[in-house]
Amino acid sequence: MGQLTTNRLWDTEPKDGPSQYARMIPGIPATPRLRVVPTTSASAGAASAKPSVIAISETPTRRTQARTAIQRLLPQPTGDRFLLVQLVIQDLIIVTAVCGAASFFVSPAWGLPRAHLPVFAALVTLFAFSEGLYKSAADPNPAGAAPSLARSTLFAIALVFIAAQDEMSLLAAFTTFAGSLAGLVLWRRLKYVAWKNRSRETESRNVLIVGGGPIALCIAQALRDDPLHRTTVRGFLDDERPLSPTVLGRIEDLGWLARAEFIDEVILALPHQPAQAREAADVAFRNHLDILAVPDLPRGPWPDAGVDHIGEVPIVTLHREPLPGAALFLKRSIDVVGAAIGLVLASPLMALVALLIRLDSPGPVIYSAERTGRKGRRFRCHKFRSMVTNAEHLKQDLRDRNQRHGPIFKIDDDPRITRVGRIIRRYSLDELPQLWNVLLGEMSLVGPRPHPVDEVNHYELQHFRRLDVKPGITGLWQITARDCPSFELNMHLDLTYIETWTLRLDLLILARTVRVLFAPEGA
Repeated sequence: MGQLTTNRLWDTEPKDGPSQYARMIPGIPATPRLRVVPTTSASAGAASAKPSVIAISETPTRRTQARTAIQRLLPQPTGDRFLLVQLVIQDLIIVTAVCGAASFFVSPAWGLPRAHLPVFAALVTLFAFSEGLYKSAADPNPAGAAPSLARSTLFAIALVFIAAQDEMSLLAAFTTFAGSLAGLVLWRRLKYVAWKNRSRETESRNVLIVGGGPIALCIAQALRDDPLHRTTVRGFLDDERPLSPTVLGRIEDLGWLARAEFIDEVILALPHQPAQAREAADVAFRNHLDILAVPDLPRGPWPDAGVDHIGEVPIVTLHREPLPGAALFLKRSIDVVGAAIGLVLASPLMALVALLIRLDSPGPVIYSAERTGRKGRRFRCHKFRSMVTNAEHLKQDLRDRNQRHGPIFKIDDDPRITRVGRIIRRYSLDELPQLWNVLLGEMSLVGPRPHPVDEVNHYELQHFRRLDVKPGITGLWQITARDCPSFELNMHLDLTYIETWTLRLDLLILARTVRVLFAPEGA
């Protein structure tokens, strides 16, 4: 641990100013330190300042206590506005489709008058707001959803029936209520089934708990027992307990451990140690991590307290790292559509390349090798084979001829490359099968290139920042400095892409990549 914390590039506050690569180092973003508004503690005899609550997370395990009667009447939106819009639009479509089907395909007498259909759909979503259905947006199957939907639909149809009783019958009101409720409940059930199937394949959130006492152990057990959300407790940080497979280090090690373990969220289980908690919160904030804390509250049930719970432990959210949900959704949509279209359009060319590889040298057409993806997860990356079949064994014998600086291996006149391999590498055709990796969600069209596992094993700690995103088929380095041997420049360009990412940047890189493909440059 001492060697890691004394790495010169990992020094987050150098005395003589940041180095030229300071912006590459995790933990030195161009953002101010965490600002916490002090408030007076409510506990008896506690005079120290306590951090104010910025946000409250919502999960079944992290439940919210009862609200007052006035609060129940107010909309309680989710923290993710893009997800909120998705949920509302989905419900509006379901209600409109069910009511419209009854009117157009069954009988107008059984359905809602067309003029009142938009009003009814809007009322259903407004009452759903007041029932808190959109507050637990992260839960695909919230408890009490069916009764809440029943009340929302009943109140909505009652208001519409009173306003339009001369235009609609009691039978139409009943069928509208029953059909809308059935459609909304069925839609949520289908989403829940799809979520369960997808959650088995998606990655979990990595959590690091600062503190190793009984409260920390209780939180860890509650997270492990949570059947809904995939959370992995990577371990604990504690200044007093001996190091072990679960106690990974001391509080001062939080910075490098957060990077080495790909941590997403830090939970501060130090209710009676404000100085240590403040230090850990500051480091976590500078490393762009979500921060939750166990508050120093007086004992008691406090059923109306505005805090969440993990198991039986009260918890507050100090900081939630903002994510561009809409932009990431569009990026994934572009990946899926682009990869699907690319595979269809390039299929004749891919068939020709496969035939040439088969005629040129013995061995498989597709070369699949293990690569390191987002958060260090490994996957099989597919390429057209451009080398001899025993290329990996010959690699060690060619190490002394490496022309790249750092852990990356590359030589210009690589004797392992076949005749057809030189052609397809010249025009980057060997990477076309990676479109399948994009469809599977293992890669993106644009992002840092996936490095082999043996090269990632030689990373220094600050290099792991590039594993925060999915690897890509093309990226900033490929269109600007693909022939430059500098590993530091490669890393600098990858981290610049991560820190300044926008959809517009992705589209510009894709457009430049198309131009580069028609220029005979090596990959």
